Amino acid sequence: MNTVKDDTGKRYLLLKHSDSASLVRDPETGNECYVQNDRLEPVDGESPLETATRSVGDPVLTLLTNVHDEETLGLLLELATRGPLGVRTLLDAYEFCESDLHGRLTVLVAAGLLEETEVAGERGYQVTDTCETALETIRPAAASADETDDSN
Repeated sequence: MNTVKDDTGKRYLLLKHSDSASLVRDPETGNECYVQNDRLEPVDGESPLETATRSVGDPVLTLLTNVHDEETLGLLLELATRGPLGVRTLLDAYEFCESDLHGRLTVLVAAGLLEETEVAGERGYQVTDTCETALETIRPAAASADETDDSN
């Protein structure tokens, strides 16, 4: 399987190649169709597995590729729920040593999932809109339950 693009720049996964047309799959929709070979060209430097990730939205992809364990995901969920928190609060409330917390925060800020802010005159962190969107996407049951509770 290879990654190809058509004459409009749209990327596909090449499933089957014949003399005149090729069977391709749109990674975003999963739809398969035949496209004339003269409209397709190979994409260098992008693996078919990278192309397959195009079905996942950018915020979720950012979350998945930067959060490598349950504690870091839990940190993001807590910050999303409790709002911006100061570094001292994070150190007191959760079982992170200072260097471990600092490392996680640095990675999450660099990924665009957290941003630094001021909380009670001290340095703190809050989730970004990108992070909020990703968290809402991965926990739709919780969002639906909250909407149900609000309507009662």
